[in-house]
Amino acid sequence: MKFINNKNIGFEKSSYFFMFLFIIAFVGFWPKYFSNFFKSTLNLSHYMHFHAAMASLWICLLIIQPILIHNKKYFLHKITGKLSYFLAPLFYLSVVLMAHSSLNGVNETMVWHKLWIPLKDLIIFGTAYLIAIKYRSNSAIHARSMIVTGIVFIEPSLVRFIGYMFFPTNSSMAYWITIIIIYLVLFFMILNERNKENGRWIFPLTVILYLFFHMVFIFQIEIGFWIHFSKWFATLQLT
Repeated sequence: MKFINNKNIGFEKSSYFFMFLFIIAFVGFWPKYFSNFFKSTLNLSHYMHFHAAMASLWICLLIIQPILIHNKKYFLHKITGKLSYFLAPLFYLSVVLMAHSSLNGVNETMVWHKLWIPLKDLIIFGTAYLIAIKYRSNSAIHARSMIVTGIVFIEPSLVRFIGYMFFPTNSSMAYWITIIIIYLVLFFMILNERNKENGRWIFPLTVILYLFFHMVFIFQIEIGFWIHFSKWFATLQLT
């Protein structure tokens, strides 16, 4: 893989961020997932295991790839990157199965709302990943796009971490704090990138996508097509 030279990117240090995110995810999902492995009865679905494995592997990929670039292991970076061609579809499938399995007992009128969050994650993740693949020879755009695929994991991980550590009885407070942190991270990236000529549009695009999905979710703006699709999706015999 031939990269366009950009000495000021500095994204090889993103490995530290994703290592920290991995720890946050582990602590956040400890009560309802990881702690179950130490109980006499393991009451977890196969869909949860599948999704946890795919999400963990993706974060590991985001940790490894910048390290390989930093150490000029370009061939290994290329080989490892090709694994994402298989891992990304499997991650998509894991989200779809998890989303479907979570609909049990959900009121029919709120199915669309329940599915909106996984849709948000899939759209932002997929958009960023497709951009990363299209511009895989442009290190500035490729690196930024891959970082965005990792930013998608902040919300589910941090909501649970903050809720578990600080607001165990107030999930809405954990959600709002997480949303604020996500936008602070994105706006910091935008501010830091303001003088860059190549790829700085990635983070503003991500903000626009987040704003759209969050506004629909928070204000419960009903979109006819999505409501009908969600009801149809819930009737499928997937899980």
